[in-house]
Amino acid sequence: MLSSTVSTASGVNAITDAASVKSASTDPAAAQDRFMKLLVAQLNNQDPMNPMDNAQMTSQIAQINTVTGIQQVNDTLKSMAEQFTSLQVLQGASMVGHDVLVEGSTLTRNAGVAKGAVDLAGNADIVKIEILSPGGQVIDTLNLGALGTGRHSFEWNAAGYQAAGEPSFRVTATSAGQSVGTVSLTQDRVRSVASEAGAMTVQLQGRSSVAYSAIKAIL
Repeated sequence: MLSSTVSTASGVNAITDAASVKSASTDPAAAQDRFMKLLVAQLNNQDPMNPMDNAQMTSQIAQINTVTGIQQVNDTLKSMAEQFTSLQVLQGASMVGHDVLVEGSTLTRNAGVAKGAVDLAGNADIVKIEILSPGGQVIDTLNLGALGTGRHSFEWNAAGYQAAGEPSFRVTATSAGQSVGTVSLTQDRVRSVASEAGAMTVQLQGRSSVAYSAIKAIL
């Protein structure tokens, strides 16, 4: 009797293990086939005097069906995500050749002009943009005066810039002597769009590719 109990418990564990294996499988049909083979083997080898409980067997079958259903839903969602990414890249192609704003402080020069923007967290009496060389030296300063909360663009005449490497900028904003929060945005041009790891990426002229979500504005 003891051996019969152990045999039944082992069979139940085998069926449960089959359901666990299914969760890592990408083929629901193959997982169901493995499960049914294990179930049939268990039924063929069970003790006739102590057969597997019907409710227990039904529960195991319900488990494999549930796992299979979840896998099918996952496959459908994966397919939908891939189609969405492809559609997004197709639509994103219209961005090529346009300027965009991304968070950062490195300036990209186009036709002797470098452009950027700053987001102010509050009203500021004084807003100053310092243009920096690659080594961090201040080579020019733009005084934007008093500005309100929100986004403000600026441009710098870079015709006389001769240093190797791209310049950058630093923003200082104050109100009644107190610092005002700022976010630096740099303007760059879109060269191409692509899909990487299931997400759309944007290749810019003056820097490496960025995620589409990093684009703050299309100009």
